[in-house]
Amino acid sequence: MMSAYPKTSALMARGAEFLGTEHAVLCGAMSWVSERNLVSAISNAGGFGVIACGAMTPDLLDTEIAATKALTAKPFGVNLITMHPALFDLIAVCARHGVSHVVLAGGIPPKGSVEAIKAFGAKVIVFAPTIALAKKLFRSGADALVIEGSEAGGHIGPVSTSVLAQEFLPALAAEHLVFVAGGIGRGEAIAGYLEMGAAGVQLGTRFACASESIAHPAFKQAFFRGNARDATASVQVDPRLPVIPVRALKNKGTEAFTAKQIEVAKRLDAGELDMAAAQLEIEHFWAGALRRAVIEGDVERGSVMAGQSVGMVTREEPVAEIFAQLLAESEAALTRR
Repeated sequence: MMSAYPKTSALMARGAEFLGTEHAVLCGAMSWVSERNLVSAISNAGGFGVIACGAMTPDLLDTEIAATKALTAKPFGVNLITMHPALFDLIAVCARHGVSHVVLAGGIPPKGSVEAIKAFGAKVIVFAPTIALAKKLFRSGADALVIEGSEAGGHIGPVSTSVLAQEFLPALAAEHLVFVAGGIGRGEAIAGYLEMGAAGVQLGTRFACASESIAHPAFKQAFFRGNARDATASVQVDPRLPVIPVRALKNKGTEAFTAKQIEVAKRLDAGELDMAAAQLEIEHFWAGALRRAVIEGDVERGSVMAGQSVGMVTREEPVAEIFAQLLAESEAALTRR
């Protein structure tokens, strides 16, 4: 089949083949947002939708995968958080459904997890903050890597996407599949990363307010009003409590998180919590705060996680239109060169 975007498709060919999709564009797994409706819409539009398991129980994930399959016959993935206490049970749910790709996020995959996923024939996608760790994960069976810059929404690392791309792609892209994520809102940026050797890209913020997204109208309005400088990273209060910063639109919820950290740090000091329990408590805080914003529409006290590309999200539009726009922009940029 002839592509409407021949230059873009040629540069995305490796990534698209790996994902089993028309376009090598993943939708970032956004808790509460990346559920059956958005995931199936992304996959049906030729991209790769990813269910955000987040804090779901195995039963909930089981239901979500089945419901997504009912809405699309195309490939989609499942994003699992490595610190989830039921990680291996969640992997077993993915196995039962024959999920084709599992994304492991939120830290170094625990011993045996990559093997457990490979055992049922799925591909494993990982994140890595350093080239050394990326190489180690590839050696231990990872099939593809996402490098995600600090411009992204939600949990973030400290380095910008453009710097990560310049470091990782020359070192890894010839032999490995590397997807670039963080702050991508237009097709010209996609074209640039593809030319640098990326196998494809991942976008979250750009899809969060699609017509098919179940996010509350107030959550979407906050995105439409927001600009890059409103999407700020959370502050670490206590050096003894290593908390991964989160990028979200500044509001009262941002202040609530600062207070939460102080409370958890005190309990850590008092010996009421160990470090693993403390970090899990922080994760549960985020899951609840995000749910308040996405599902209930409390954009004042909830967490409106958004990347710095939020200023490029100005209206609600169908996923298929977002794809058409991004691909047309990429194609035009590649054609001009």
